[in-house]
Amino acid sequence: MKLGAEHLDDLALGSVFLATGGGGDPHVPKLLTSEVLKRCGSVDLLPPDQLPDDAFVAAIGNVGAPTVSLELLPSDDEALIALEAFEKQMGRKLDAVVSFEIGGGNSLIPIMAAASRGIPVVDGDGMGRALPEAQMMTYAICGIPSTPALACDYASNVTLFTTKGTEVYERHIRALAMSSGGMITTVEHGMTGATLRDAIIPGTVSFALQLGTLLRKNRGQAPTLVAPLKALFQNSIYGECRLIHTGKVVDKSTRIVGGFDVGRTVVEGFEPGDTPVEIDIKNEYLLARRGDRVLASVPDLIVIVDYETSEPINAERLRYGQRIAIFAIGCPDFYRSPDALKVVSPRNFGFDLDYVPLETLPN
Repeated sequence: MKLGAEHLDDLALGSVFLATGGGGDPHVPKLLTSEVLKRCGSVDLLPPDQLPDDAFVAAIGNVGAPTVSLELLPSDDEALIALEAFEKQMGRKLDAVVSFEIGGGNSLIPIMAAASRGIPVVDGDGMGRALPEAQMMTYAICGIPSTPALACDYASNVTLFTTKGTEVYERHIRALAMSSGGMITTVEHGMTGATLRDAIIPGTVSFALQLGTLLRKNRGQAPTLVAPLKALFQNSIYGECRLIHTGKVVDKSTRIVGGFDVGRTVVEGFEPGDTPVEIDIKNEYLLARRGDRVLASVPDLIVIVDYETSEPINAERLRYGQRIAIFAIGCPDFYRSPDALKVVSPRNFGFDLDYVPLETLPN
C-alpha cells in the first residue's frame, strides 16, 4: 500500500483513538507530513513479513511531555536530521523505519522521515497503543537494545546515547527532553528485519487508517458509535470494546513531572446521583475507576471521545466542562504476557492493584 497525503486525516484520527490520550497532538505533525509527502512523494507501507531478514530498521518518534508539543512546534527536518545522523553513526543506510507507538503525532513522524529518506514505513509499531516509557516498547521487552540511539532537539542539536539498558536509556533521554524544551526526536532500536518481526505489533498502521475511516463515516453522538466499534475491534488484535461511562469533565489537573504530563481527571455522569469516574494520567489514560471499582486499567486501552462528535481527545486537550464518552478496549495479547506485565502492569505506575483483563471485569 502507498501512503499519501490523502490518507493522513483518517490515519491521524485512528491513531489518536488508539493513543489512549498520549502520543502527542497530531495536528502539526499531520500538516508537516502532508507537505513532505507532497514534496517527496508517497511512502510504501510494508507488512513486516515482507521485510528481508537482513534489512536494517530503526524506530523513530518524539519523546517528551505531549503538552509541550502544543507550544514547541516541530519542523519538518528534525526527523531527517536524526535519521541521517543515526545512519552515519551506525555506518549503514536504513532500509525502513518503524514507529515507537501507534499514537497521535508519533504515528506520523515515521512517515515524514520515510518520505524524506525515500524508504518504506513498516506496518506495525512497538506498543499497539501509546505508553510513556521506552522500556515498555515491545522491542525492549523482546531484548532488542535501545542504543546506540540519537536525539535531535528543536535547534538541530544531535546527541548520541549508548547505555547499558533501556531503563537507563529512558532516564537519560527523558532528562535530555526536559533540558531541550520538553520534546525531542529520537532514532533508536536499530534491528534487522528478522528481529523486528519477532517483536512488532503488526498491522497497526493499516488498522489505525481503517479505524479513522470508521470514525469519520460514523461521526455523531458517541452511543451511536458503539456497535460499529465493537464489530471492528472484535475482529482485530484488540478484541473487547465497551462504552464504560458518559458525562462531563468536572475536574482536570495535570503538570509536567519528570518529563511526563501527570495528573487526574474527574468525569461526572449525566444522570443525577451517578458516581463520578476518575481517570489517572501519565501522558496516557492509565486507570479508570468508579469509586473503588476498577473499570479498566493499563495495559488495556482507555479512550476518551467528544460525546457529540465521537472525535478522540488527547489528554493535553481535555478541558473542564467537556461532554465526553469513555471507551475501554482490550490490549494485544503481547502485553498480557508475563514479560510484558513486568513493565506495564498497574503496579509499574504506582497503583496498588494487579492487572485484570477488561473482558473479565463487570460491564
